[in-house]
Amino acid sequence: MPQNTTISIPAATWTQITNADISSITFQNVGTNYMLVKGTTSAVAPTNTDGSLRYNPGQGEKNVYLIDLFPGISGVDRAWCYSPDGTSVAVSHA
Repeated sequence: MPQNTTISIPAATWTQITNADISSITFQNVGTNYMLVKGTTSAVAPTNTDGSLRYNPGQGEKNVYLIDLFPGISGVDRAWCYSPDGTSVAVSHA
């Protein structure tokens, strides 16, 4: 299901930023704290930060394939954010 929205990431909580299986995504950290992004193959929240990518405020990706961000995860189709102090992320995907 496509979405174009801003998602609030609560402090110290993995939050899914995709609402369906996707192949590409645009996102930007629009909050004031850094965030970690992690790819998965299911709607089950990650339990650690291993393999996560860090994005500081203002950073993000434009129409990037998840497989390009996380080439070590076969079938990656979901994205999650984590921020120790909470943040907001603008996200768009088809």
